[in-house]
Amino acid sequence: MNVNTTATALILENDIICLRLGQNGTAESLLHKPTGTECLAVHDMPLCAVTEDRPFNNELKLAHPNKRTTFQSNRFRWENGKLIVGFELIPFEAVVNVTDGGSYFGFALEDFIVHPEDFGHLRMDVPPVAEFRLLQLPVADRNAFGEWLNVSFDETVAVNVLATSPYARIDAERAKGYRTMTADAVRGIKLKNCGAALIVSATNKLLDAIDDVERDYDLPRGVQSRRAKTINASAYWTANATPENIDEHIAYAQKGGFSMMLLYYTCMVEEENGYSLCGNYDFRKEYPNGVADLEKMLQKIKAAGITPGIHFLQTHIGMRSRYVTPVADHRLNKKVTFTLAQPLNETDTTVYVEQNPEFAPMADRCRILQFGGELISYEGYTTEWPYSFTGCVRGYNDTYATAHAAGLTGGVLDISEFGATSTYLDQNSSLQDEIAGKLAMLYNAGFEYIYFDGSEGTNIPFEFHVPNAQYRVYKKMNKAPLLCEGAAKAHFSWHMLSGGNAFDIFPTDIFKAMIVKFPQEEAPRMANDFTRLNFGWWRFYEDTQPDTYEFGTSRAAAWDCPVTMQEVMQNFRANPRTDDVLEVMRRWEDVRAKNWLTPLQKMLLRDAEQEHTLLINEAGEYELVPYDRIATGDAPITAYYFERAGKRYVTCWHNAGEGELFLPLPAAAVTYTDELGGEAILPQIKEDGMVLPLGKKRYLCTELPKEELLAAFEQVKL
Repeated sequence: MNVNTTATALILENDIICLRLGQNGTAESLLHKPTGTECLAVHDMPLCAVTEDRPFNNELKLAHPNKRTTFQSNRFRWENGKLIVGFELIPFEAVVNVTDGGSYFGFALEDFIVHPEDFGHLRMDVPPVAEFRLLQLPVADRNAFGEWLNVSFDETVAVNVLATSPYARIDAERAKGYRTMTADAVRGIKLKNCGAALIVSATNKLLDAIDDVERDYDLPRGVQSRRAKTINASAYWTANATPENIDEHIAYAQKGGFSMMLLYYTCMVEEENGYSLCGNYDFRKEYPNGVADLEKMLQKIKAAGITPGIHFLQTHIGMRSRYVTPVADHRLNKKVTFTLAQPLNETDTTVYVEQNPEFAPMADRCRILQFGGELISYEGYTTEWPYSFTGCVRGYNDTYATAHAAGLTGGVLDISEFGATSTYLDQNSSLQDEIAGKLAMLYNAGFEYIYFDGSEGTNIPFEFHVPNAQYRVYKKMNKAPLLCEGAAKAHFSWHMLSGGNAFDIFPTDIFKAMIVKFPQEEAPRMANDFTRLNFGWWRFYEDTQPDTYEFGTSRAAAWDCPVTMQEVMQNFRANPRTDDVLEVMRRWEDVRAKNWLTPLQKMLLRDAEQEHTLLINEAGEYELVPYDRIATGDAPITAYYFERAGKRYVTCWHNAGEGELFLPLPAAAVTYTDELGGEAILPQIKEDGMVLPLGKKRYLCTELPKEELLAAFEQVKL
């Protein structure tokens, strides 16, 4: 990095980036040198800032309001290879370490320079900094912005402010014509040695630059994962695969062409009633030899050509687990904290506290206090002194009711909003690492990728704890996962969650509408983050139809995204169209793996209104055609019309079983086959039409006019 100082500016540059800082503490210019592109929209915004909870220097305290106050940078100097930053009003300075990564600049708060006279006779740790703003750059709007990655870009240039550890708070605030992209170090999370990278690159080289950052700072290899062949492969999900039934699961997965199998933690360990036993992770009886039996099962999955992944909830602690009953662990998170104002004996049903319970939870099954190892449920509370919780039940959830002394601190358990069968652990304790060790024991048996479910269940601030909880688990694994997905994400998660998120279950009757409303809406936004999402966990229902999954998986393929099919074994057996649905998935997984779709085809598939089907034509090759649902009266039939090779087609099937289809069409004008070009299925000829067998998905071909064909299906009889 070259550093040049002039009377008015401090210039930091390498072959790609030129950052010009005004001697008055502002960022004057950010240049992408290869193209000469100026990236800043405003040229007088301070680069750095310091925030204090109130002014502490005695004269400042007297002269200014005592409130949270931010002091902007107003001077720079380069000294001993460091950037020294001064601020308005306050006398101390910050030392920022600036590194040249070739494709990026790294910034990290190293220390503060405090002079003896800065705080006079005050007896306190100095400086009293609550937050330090490493970077504050008004980056000009380009064609697109990725809110997760924090990147502004167009076809030519990208600007990215990126955390180099879980600790930096990365954000961007929208203004007219630009976004102020920021990186903050926060006391209580990490202040000194907290850093961020500034990337200014050609857009087609952005991922290369991020890869440099990930390697230089030894971060999870998010770029490498996104470039792997497995990134857009769909998954077969199961909650009940064991050594006793794994062969049946493998058979269904292979029939659907799935190369990934995601195993819910309940496949391996005991669970009941939602997440009630989360945290115990005791092996099921089907694993008498524990990890050894799990290793053998995973080897069998891999031998079938399928990559196994594990799905768990790393922040949840089950309400019936050993961490909660009969003695509640002190490391469970408290949503609100309280101090006992009076001693509490074993039978008291009113709990007096020092703090006003005004904001304590009142949702059903969430009204649970913890003091010591005891849980206490409550019915209500008073909001005037003396403050109390009323209608209390002692020894809730089979914990031991004991006496507690005045002054004991406890609080309301942070109960999971998903069924209230679990509570969240305290991220500011050792419990997350303890749970991570148990999950690593399972993962290290031979799993290859991870789904971080329940990731929203952390302490505040979520922008730090959501990704850091994931990272604390990630670092316990004996080898890096091929990819990860998660139920919640924040900035640093980008390095781990190369698979983004997966939308939850949509029933058949609303499936297509929900695909358009949620994953199809998010897909372009995730593309702006240079990543993908999972188009959903699709539970296999007894009424799931081939066109249901074809609609969803084709939309996913349009954005290079996978899907996850949730196994329900009894529905596989009960649904008469299971084989047809799995064949749909097999075809689309095959074209994903072969990268068969052209850019034009992907653009066509993004049309929310027009459905498409993937055919295997007479030559045994894939063929993508648009098709349209046609009316079939009240009969339990699904039928779609399409045209190809100068002929008209209807593909149709029985929704709920088998039957005979009467069509008022001349038999000689129609060919009916299991597959295009296949052997003709001969109809029964009737005086006013014909009768065809109806069951699995088949194809009817004719040269009759479209109007005549559609009219016949409107009069169909079963």
